[in-house]
Amino acid sequence: MRLFYAVFLPEDVRRALEAAQEKLSRYRGWKVVPPHQLHLTLLFLGERPEGDLEDLIALGHRLGRKTPPFVAGLRGTGYFPNEGTPRVWFAKAEGEGFDLLARGLRDGVREVLGEEALRAEGDRAFKPHITLARRKAPAPRVPPVVFGLTWPVESFALVRSELKPRGPVYTILEKFPLRGEHGREQEEVARKRPQDH
Repeated sequence: MRLFYAVFLPEDVRRALEAAQEKLSRYRGWKVVPPHQLHLTLLFLGERPEGDLEDLIALGHRLGRKTPPFVAGLRGTGYFPNEGTPRVWFAKAEGEGFDLLARGLRDGVREVLGEEALRAEGDRAFKPHITLARRKAPAPRVPPVVFGLTWPVESFALVRSELKPRGPVYTILEKFPLRGEHGREQEEVARKRPQDH
């Protein structure tokens, strides 16, 4: 199964990004990402055997317990690559937690499944972004869009991606709440509390 870890977006952020995508509507060469699929990829795993799921889910929960919620922001749009013919139009995201999560996932996958499990991600440096559109044919660059958006990131997910003729279909396999140290204390209190009968 084709897997990745990701942060999905609240409705108001999705709507703002959808409005930005409308700038591409007059250009045939760009294919926009459907708004309900907009996300920020923390780690792309590619094809993994089903037997890896238990370890990948356990890793997500461990990291969620250690990582506190944080505030993320969107700055503006950019292109990959920045020079020459662009392949991807994206929104730049920022938030300290993105780097913490991406690094924690990469280190955790390496420890649990080995270096080979990171092959799909390659050596690319992590740059938090949300892909808005991919170039499928000759198409011009559009002027930059500036956002002044922030939102609370309170969870991330392990996602299955099935490639279909009309585009990928995403299924969230597990969500991982961000609790940080405070959340761990709350869990311990809940465990020690006598059960109601």
